[in-house]
Amino acid sequence: MSTGWRGRVTAATIALLLSACASYSGSGLVPGTSSAADVEALMGTPSLRLPQPGGGSVWFYSRLPDGRDTYKVTIAPDGAMRSIEQVLTKANVARIHPDVTTMAQVRALLGPPGTVSGLTLKPRIVWEYKMRDVAEPRILWVQFSKDDIVREVIEMHDFSADPQGEARACR
Repeated sequence: MSTGWRGRVTAATIALLLSACASYSGSGLVPGTSSAADVEALMGTPSLRLPQPGGGSVWFYSRLPDGRDTYKVTIAPDGAMRSIEQVLTKANVARIHPDVTTMAQVRALLGPPGTVSGLTLKPRIVWEYKMRDVAEPRILWVQFSKDDIVREVIEMHDFSADPQGEARACR
């Protein structure tokens, strides 16, 4: 029996997956030249759209709940794309300050969380973001009190992403 059709299906699947990865990052979009329509045609529907004062908006593209990249696309009031950036970075995490930063500020900085949960012994809401530091999988938990203020930020290696049987030392 020939494996011709299977080979074509496999090749088509690989090509589709590779094109999805390229479009998810916004590869090919040009700030100042690409339009909001171009962004949506290439990247799809955003996970979150936040309107900005004075018009325009910020769009977030996440592969929730387990994606480790979230792209923030800034759209000007005239519909032109101004910028695109990966926001799940250590630099952005460092901008989150307990007892100061609000839930709305975290959402505007990092986009939608991968998961939302609560703590049983404290009245807290926990947002979880999976991220990467170079090639290392990381996990970030941001805890909010009932007044929507950050109370704790925890970031560490994501041991659940390690291959089975390959334990890593805590850092």
